[in-house]
Amino acid sequence: MQLLPFLALLANAYYALTATPNEWRSRSIYQVVTDRFGRSDGSTTASCNPGLGKYCGGSWNGLVDKLDYIKGMGFSAVWISPVTYQEQEVTADLASYHGYWQQDLYRLNDAFGSEDDLKALAQALHDRDMYLMLDVVVNHFAWPGNGTTVDYSNLNPFNKEEYFHPFHLLSDLDANNKTDAEIGWLGDDVLSLPDVKTEDPQVASMYYSWIESLVSNYSADGVRIDTVLNVNADFFPGFNKAAGVFCTGEVFNGDPASSCPIQEDLDSILNFPIYFYLTSAFNSTSGNITALVDQMQDVKNICRDIHTLTTFSENHDFPRFASYTKDMSLASNIITYNILADGIPIIYYGQEQHLDGSFNPVNREALWLTKYDTDATLYKLISSLNQIRTHAYENDGRYATYVGFTIYHDDHIMAMRKGFDGSQVITVLTNEGEGADSHTLNLKNTGFSAGEKVMEVLTCKEQTAQNDGTINVAMKDGQPNIFYPSKALSGSKICQPGSPPSGSGKDNAAMSSRKVFGDSSILAFVGVLSLWITLLYW
Repeated sequence: MQLLPFLALLANAYYALTATPNEWRSRSIYQVVTDRFGRSDGSTTASCNPGLGKYCGGSWNGLVDKLDYIKGMGFSAVWISPVTYQEQEVTADLASYHGYWQQDLYRLNDAFGSEDDLKALAQALHDRDMYLMLDVVVNHFAWPGNGTTVDYSNLNPFNKEEYFHPFHLLSDLDANNKTDAEIGWLGDDVLSLPDVKTEDPQVASMYYSWIESLVSNYSADGVRIDTVLNVNADFFPGFNKAAGVFCTGEVFNGDPASSCPIQEDLDSILNFPIYFYLTSAFNSTSGNITALVDQMQDVKNICRDIHTLTTFSENHDFPRFASYTKDMSLASNIITYNILADGIPIIYYGQEQHLDGSFNPVNREALWLTKYDTDATLYKLISSLNQIRTHAYENDGRYATYVGFTIYHDDHIMAMRKGFDGSQVITVLTNEGEGADSHTLNLKNTGFSAGEKVMEVLTCKEQTAQNDGTINVAMKDGQPNIFYPSKALSGSKICQPGSPPSGSGKDNAAMSSRKVFGDSSILAFVGVLSLWITLLYW
């Protein structure tokens, strides 16, 4: 056995052992639409009109070439589009570049590359101490035409009609009825989405075998599952177990009482209950901060584990934030919440460039047309936010499970605390917007001790906490503020003499999101390592 392939195999085995929900808590995810992120030819001028809904040439190799752009923002995981073979016909519903119209589970979408290319992406991520998250669809397949015309022999491995629910478009049923939602077909008469009978034990077993092999073959560290509410809940515990890695599901429901119970069946769900309130709070200067604060409390009370909820403020199905407002201060505040609040943050590709697509499909722009600008304001802000979040996790292992809470709010400002005394992050957000009058907020209940030195990490301005721990927050131009104990920054490169300016992104490209070999699975990894060395030299 050659040494390099052997070491690569060992590294991937190590990641498979550590990709647990506990390990994911400290991760920060960058979501890409593979077809729109980077091209294999490296072009930054190739045309792409997202409104046409056609393939634009993005690939796994193009993603590999730009991983350092992502790493430069401090991200430690990348969520890519579904990788399975897609329906090939371009219909009035557009093309399958997004990956959600599959026809063959056991064949890759060669528009994105080859098996070797996907494996190379996994390896390149692991070389950077980053995780790979695969997107999968278990609810449906795709057929170009009315549901009565489906040729099931073209669908693999579910190549018989008996594997699917009888044809009834969900749009003709009651989408709010649980049974109808699970048996109704998504899609329309132009492109139907045959609904898989996941409650069938044979179907479930076939899916479990597939996800186990997919994760293993491509060294995936996590799985995002599409359209969870359209699948019977009993299917997911076995699927999550078969995947063997962290799974988060798309539960498109803003009511925590309805969505949070699904955490009993999956490791995690996308945090839709916060998304709607978060967007409403920050997409204008008249947004409702109080409603967001109240919803945060409801989610904490109802969800089993808020620390594994995946939190987002943009994605491929909803309008980009910049389509609501061009106000960069509001964008800065919603992104700051996204990354520093409880949960695992997800930033949608192009959010760092303030892209403004108003809805699917125009919110799936080609990132290469931005020239991957690392001097963009939000690129540098995201770098700073991930940097302080990562440092807080590494500085105090208890930070991962500390339940954050609001220490102040009014009509336009909210302040959150996360972390125990001596390592707490105090985040102050506002929807006052650009050009807001400057004023000072005297913030109490910070947990800082009398006379403690406190650093505002975005401006690197230090102050001394008052006798009761109060700090003075300079509210200027509607920008967020983030405070952290100065003493706890020792050993970091945050606001230290000689360090790059906050948000430059220069430190994050090399910064590990986790001290390798520093987690509880080390013994298991050592066992695998010992076995392989024994086999190598036997």
